[in-house]
Amino acid sequence: MTPESPKESAHTDIGNSELSEYNDLDQYRAIFVDGDGDGDGDGDGDGDSSSTLDQLRRDPRITVIDECRQQQAALRTLVPAVEQEMLEEPTRWAYYPWRRCLVHLLGPGAFNRLRLDRNRNLISADEQQRLSRLKIGVVGLSVGHAIAHNLAVEGLCGEIRLTDFDELELANLNRVPGTVFDLGLNKAVVAARRIAEIDPYIRVRIDRNGAVAESIDDYLRGLDVVVEECDSLDAKVLVREAARARRLPVLMTTGDRGLLDVERFDLDPSRPILHGLLGDVSARDLAGLSSKDKVPHVLRILDAPELSPRMAASLVEVGKTLSTWPQLAAEVVLGATVVANAVRRIGLGEPMPSGRVRVDIADALDRIGDPLRDASAAPPASVPEPTPPRPTGMADILTEAASRAPSGGNVQPWHIEASDDRINLRLATKYTTAMDVGYRGSAVALGAAAFNARVAAAAHGLAGHVRWSRGDEGTPLYGIAEFTPGDTPELAELYEPMLARETNRLRGTSAPISVEVLDALRAAAGGEGADLRVLDTPSEIETAAGILAKADRIRYLTPTLHREMMSELRWPGDPAPDTGIEVTTLGLDSGDMVVLDILRRPEVMAKLSDWNAGVALGDDTYERVTSSSALAVVSVRGRRLTDYAQAGSAVEAVWVGAQRHGLAVQPVSPVFLYAHDDRDRQTLSPDHAGTLRDLQYAFRRLTGTARDESQALVLRLSYAPRPTVRSRRRARPGSAPQYG
Repeated sequence: MTPESPKESAHTDIGNSELSEYNDLDQYRAIFVDGDGDGDGDGDGDGDSSSTLDQLRRDPRITVIDECRQQQAALRTLVPAVEQEMLEEPTRWAYYPWRRCLVHLLGPGAFNRLRLDRNRNLISADEQQRLSRLKIGVVGLSVGHAIAHNLAVEGLCGEIRLTDFDELELANLNRVPGTVFDLGLNKAVVAARRIAEIDPYIRVRIDRNGAVAESIDDYLRGLDVVVEECDSLDAKVLVREAARARRLPVLMTTGDRGLLDVERFDLDPSRPILHGLLGDVSARDLAGLSSKDKVPHVLRILDAPELSPRMAASLVEVGKTLSTWPQLAAEVVLGATVVANAVRRIGLGEPMPSGRVRVDIADALDRIGDPLRDASAAPPASVPEPTPPRPTGMADILTEAASRAPSGGNVQPWHIEASDDRINLRLATKYTTAMDVGYRGSAVALGAAAFNARVAAAAHGLAGHVRWSRGDEGTPLYGIAEFTPGDTPELAELYEPMLARETNRLRGTSAPISVEVLDALRAAAGGEGADLRVLDTPSEIETAAGILAKADRIRYLTPTLHREMMSELRWPGDPAPDTGIEVTTLGLDSGDMVVLDILRRPEVMAKLSDWNAGVALGDDTYERVTSSSALAVVSVRGRRLTDYAQAGSAVEAVWVGAQRHGLAVQPVSPVFLYAHDDRDRQTLSPDHAGTLRDLQYAFRRLTGTARDESQALVLRLSYAPRPTVRSRRRARPGSAPQYG
């Protein structure tokens, strides 16, 4: 059984003198006329090829198809753009004798780049290249026809060998995707022609004798995977014995309930063939058995107890009311799909152990779900919560005010203890996250809580300041404020605005903010010992948006950061809504919510990371920032936790002041915000630490932040409608939930 087409070519190049012999309608390969075309898609050959082309094109019996200009135009539209060398690759003329048709095509590199472009990224470009080196043999071209077709269409091999001794009959057309024009042709020829008409550059070798002992070794030589789809039990065993000797994996599918059979002789050459289902029976033993004696072996291979009721009942009728066992085209196509997936796994070195699995479509259809019913059972969307009663005791007033402070992910990283003239704030390390490098973000939140407590005290005729101290590992930062009667009207007037402070994630307008308002915000930060840098020109905002978008992409692609980000989200009906961020506050429309369902999946992010892709992950941040009036960056001298706490007071002062002037405020702090050095960035995102360093440098330079300054928070300022839902706060024992 020596395959007919040469190893080195998927086609044949012909000259003028050889043209007549290739009009044989028994051909199955495309014939490339006299080498390369001229590459410009104008339909003309060059050199000696012109006479051959002219002869073919003048022949009234031959149809000429020249869509090469359209192919070249489509090639130029691909993303990413193809290399100039590929654009200039010479085109080819392919002659199909059985069609009496001459077709102008792109050269092999450009042809494959364009034809397989829609595979990406279900199959990445690198994976496609690796798969194109596979050599696959398909034995048996009834069921095997659909398998060979799938392998070729997906570009899962560079060479495919087909063997079958049988000719196509009318009774085969219930499952073999041939046509009445193919009747009487060898089944391997029919499949080879179909592949050639899809991709003439795939090397196709055929044998018309089927699997026979005299030549099976030659057929298998050099293959990477064998797909066996023979009707004969003897042939099934013969193929496996030879494949095992050559350590080749063997795949098989049956046309009932999507059974896939995998034998990894490449990994375990001592493995018994067909999983030991035949015992010690060899191909030689089977040759001496009658058809009746083979039936038990066939049933074991088919896994008789798992056959569908229709197939099992049909087997009883074979030879009585049925001439042979039935097969359906849909089941054959399903099997081809499963085999293609298995080939991809083997070719890419992904897990694909020996064994069996069923992909049962009938069972899946029996379990069909009704999205309408599921949607009606979904929990209702969040609605604005009723305003809880105001506390009356001073201790409760101080505690309520402090607990309304903002924190990253609304984790509320504090323990609060208060009396009528004192409040103790302790940093609670159990609420930290990866982005909270060194508890610096938590320290900012604690500082904001302290500011709120001072405002509440001032509104009730008390004055005082906070003393910050470093603690131990369990409580790395704590602050104590003691209040005595005193008058601080500049804080007292912020009490109601402070209680109304909220995060507004709605997209706003980029209307300019007046100089007077910006000066007031700078003064608010300065009053708390911090500095406020404002980016408000279109170029500054756009540059910052690009930096923040790239940082957000890294947050999505880093498993720990992504997991923590998604764990912050609270969906309607979630059991713990008193922390985190309610999705209804994100300002997302129904389309965005569907996208969020994709973005929250870690396995999707893992694939994007593998491909070094996911640029679009930062689009939402980019669009929100560029729709803003300004970005405000609060910074402070020093790097200690006490410095960050001081900056946190400034953050809250700016936030309350901005909202008081009618601005919508949203923190858009980047992943790198609290990183001080390469070790911090490496801990944040091992795979993207270098990029984070570059982004952080660019952002600090853009904002004019000095080396001895620490950035505490980045706020997006815009003019937008008020949100309908506010984030909740943990309830104190015996009190109602708070909102802020």
